[in-house]
Amino acid sequence: MADNEDNFDVVIVGGGHGGAQVAISLRQQGYEGSIALLTDEPDLPYERPPLSKEYLADEKSFERILIRPELFWADRGIEVRTNSEVVRVEPLRKRLTTASGQIISYGQLIWAAGGRARTLSCPGADLRAVHTVRSRQNVDEIKSTLSRVSRIVVVGGGYIGLEAAAVFSKLGKPVTVLEAQERVLARVAGEPLSRFFESEHRAHGVDIKLNSTVDAILGDQDVQAVRLSDGEIIPCEMVIVGIGIIPSVAPLVAAGATGSNGVDVDAHCRTSLANIYAIGDCAAHRNWFAGGRQIRLESVQNAADQAAVVAQIMSGKEATYEAVPWFWSNQYDLKLQTVGLSNGHDQVIIRGEPAERSFSIIYLRETRVIALDCVNATRDYVQGRKLVEAGARADPAALSDPNIPLKSLVELA
Repeated sequence: MADNEDNFDVVIVGGGHGGAQVAISLRQQGYEGSIALLTDEPDLPYERPPLSKEYLADEKSFERILIRPELFWADRGIEVRTNSEVVRVEPLRKRLTTASGQIISYGQLIWAAGGRARTLSCPGADLRAVHTVRSRQNVDEIKSTLSRVSRIVVVGGGYIGLEAAAVFSKLGKPVTVLEAQERVLARVAGEPLSRFFESEHRAHGVDIKLNSTVDAILGDQDVQAVRLSDGEIIPCEMVIVGIGIIPSVAPLVAAGATGSNGVDVDAHCRTSLANIYAIGDCAAHRNWFAGGRQIRLESVQNAADQAAVVAQIMSGKEATYEAVPWFWSNQYDLKLQTVGLSNGHDQVIIRGEPAERSFSIIYLRETRVIALDCVNATRDYVQGRKLVEAGARADPAALSDPNIPLKSLVELA
């Protein structure tokens, strides 16, 4: 062993929900080996979802979004190393190298590095006040200058973009959302939900421009405007880019791991490399709820449930990943809860009245319930989950009637 080499039984790469949860779960399962958790950020593991919501809005302090306080990790013998970006993995030698040159050998490696925010490639994309919302540092930079900003452009009409737009709107900032597709949330939801949230944002004063792409961000050092591909110029002083992530798997791919969109894992979260697992946003797995397709899921649920599977396997138990996907989003006073995956649906049922701002959208494929989007309708979400888990068939008329509890349909399915 080299002088600058450390050794651990388990090394976890990534300080997000997946990395933190697998470390916690290992100890809960009674695992007694040495554990190191490496994060490329300067902070202890923290929750990501509040970044575009409560933390951005200053409704939660950073201490309140820490996954666990500092003493927790020390008390359980989990060594957390911050500012430790892994740049090389050597599977045959079972060791890795960080950007600072530290060499760490491992018995088992768990890759939970997530992804980095996708950025714009147009002229002006590197100007000051062009931000992403992926880390605490990103959001702190936004908040540090927000008081001097009067107009904001948000690029991307997905969850991150719309959540940020809702916060800025509540803070009294004029906001324009640019979405390249013909509707917001196009990648994750059906058209009725897209149109509902589009209407809600417009009602709160947010200007939403669909089928709109950025040609350039104008300014010298500071942002002055965004020029669209059709030539329209939108004056602003800040740009928020929310157009997805790029999985952080380059060291694994360079080491020979298979995968084209992230890194491929089997039902036990194992990669094609011996003694290396992958979980969370960067792990592409075959998902029953996606019709058996190989997909990546960017959600806390996916990261935490895969972490639990790996912890059980490493503790000598049998486990496979087969959890139903779920997601949530908070915008204004609206709580969206989604269960299942709506991609590939062939029938949409609206349960309740969107005008009352409490309703559910139920997605079917070949008469089976595959997903629900529930807006301020937690009961539907909880009861409808059972329908999704079972791939149940149910009468569309009964599904659409809010007076018929979904749990009664579960019993009939």
